[in-house]
Amino acid sequence: MPLTDMQMRKAETRDKPYTLSDGGGLRALVSTSGSKTWQFLYRFDGQQRTLVLGKYPDMPLAKARTARDVAKGLIANGTDPAGGIGKPSKRKLDAGERTFRQVAEEFHQIWQSGKNKAHIDRVWARLERDAFPLIGDRPLTDIKPAEIVAMIRLVEDRGALDVSRRLKQKCGEVFGYAIAMGYAESDPTARVNKALRPKPKVEHMPRVPVKDMPKLLRAIDGYRISDMARLGMQYTLLTATRTGEVREAQWSEIEGDIWRIPGSRMKMGREHIVPLSRQTLELLKEIETHKRNEYLFPGPRRPMMNSNFMINALYDLDMRGVQTVHGFRSLFSTYLNESGQFNRDWIELQLAHAEEDEIRASYNAAEYLPQRVKMMQWWADELDRMRGKPVASENADDFDELLRH
Repeated sequence: MPLTDMQMRKAETRDKPYTLSDGGGLRALVSTSGSKTWQFLYRFDGQQRTLVLGKYPDMPLAKARTARDVAKGLIANGTDPAGGIGKPSKRKLDAGERTFRQVAEEFHQIWQSGKNKAHIDRVWARLERDAFPLIGDRPLTDIKPAEIVAMIRLVEDRGALDVSRRLKQKCGEVFGYAIAMGYAESDPTARVNKALRPKPKVEHMPRVPVKDMPKLLRAIDGYRISDMARLGMQYTLLTATRTGEVREAQWSEIEGDIWRIPGSRMKMGREHIVPLSRQTLELLKEIETHKRNEYLFPGPRRPMMNSNFMINALYDLDMRGVQTVHGFRSLFSTYLNESGQFNRDWIELQLAHAEEDEIRASYNAAEYLPQRVKMMQWWADELDRMRGKPVASENADDFDELLRH
């Protein structure tokens, strides 16, 4: 049976050293002093060998398994892993030869030019967390595809499949740079795609068909069990923002007719500007009548609204499995895209979506802001039209002119 972290934590000392087996050649040696050392048992050149990987808890169980997998990959490629797993090679670097970390640092200095600081820091943190502990100090030309797979597998094991692919992409960029500079002749990341776990099919949050939006709006407007839940849902619909961004919204972030969300609270770690329509500004006046602290939506017993407050309100409205709060964003995207009036970039930027290849790393929070101001007013007007309210759009001529650009 594989080991568990609890077994490792509770392993007691005995009169003699003993081992706990995890399988696949990995075991923990528990000494009489209580120290726990990871060992990997393997055969190389016909001889039985033991490789010390590290000590628990400095090297947790998951990382020990990855180190074992890296070692197996080296053996499969005809290399004795005794040279070190995630450590500098015992052989001296040849003249001009570099480690993966050294090349990554060199490439990073060039790559970061003109990019958003939050994105730069996030990419570097990803390398420090997921790449450098395993391959950072290894000679660049010694790194094999099996080591790349083992590195990625650790990220996959924590369920971060998007991150694992970005990590592989970034490592490939480092190797691509190394090839261009003459530091290496091949890219081991180029041959690992078939070993990656497939991304699960995206399951979109439930939402009503566009034709049923008027019914949804009337139901939300008529909800009276909790004013905070009703106001939160209305505000979320008008701003097309994420539930967490709404729950954590603070009055200090409202700057006239925009809501400036700091990067620290955004999914992609970058500042986001939300234009506030006339209807949203009117709604804020009602929200302010409930003001108790710095949050727009205070909870009855907590500083901010509970994470389930709005979804429970939708359940009260018999929307379970039909509509989620996060699904409001999908309604916004579908309705605006199907209208044919708006550039897709405007919509994607307003939703604060990131391109998969992160080419929008230099994203400017104010990009297309005049267009997005008009777009968000159009959306608010459309919601009122669905409610059957008369709408008097301002600056219609300017709006039509803007849509042509």
